[in-house]
Amino acid sequence: MATDFKDWPAMAANLIPAIKELHKGTPGVMKAFREMGAAAHEDGALDAKTKELLAVAISVAVRCDPCISYHVEGARKHGATREEIAETMGLAVYMGAGPSAMYAAQALEAYDQFTEKAAG
Repeated sequence: MATDFKDWPAMAANLIPAIKELHKGTPGVMKAFREMGAAAHEDGALDAKTKELLAVAISVAVRCDPCISYHVEGARKHGATREEIAETMGLAVYMGAGPSAMYAAQALEAYDQFTEKAAG
């Protein structure tokens, strides 16, 4: 059941122009950041879905709304189910306490909104 505390797909889309400006202003740093992200996502002992679920948990624990948006959608695109997101949120809440519980609820909301958007 989707709620609408925040519009997560719109948040991701609306941040693109600002990120492009950051790339223009700090091209070397952002190139290095992209390369680090690519290296972190390379095939290895963990599959892509697991890596995205870890990123969702960390996003919640550090309370980063745009990170939640990007990584929830990444996890969903790699086959993560709502149940897997919810279980991952249990670990994020454990590691981040009360504030993470508030962000965990938002991460589930983001999953539901991206799923509804993908369904049309």
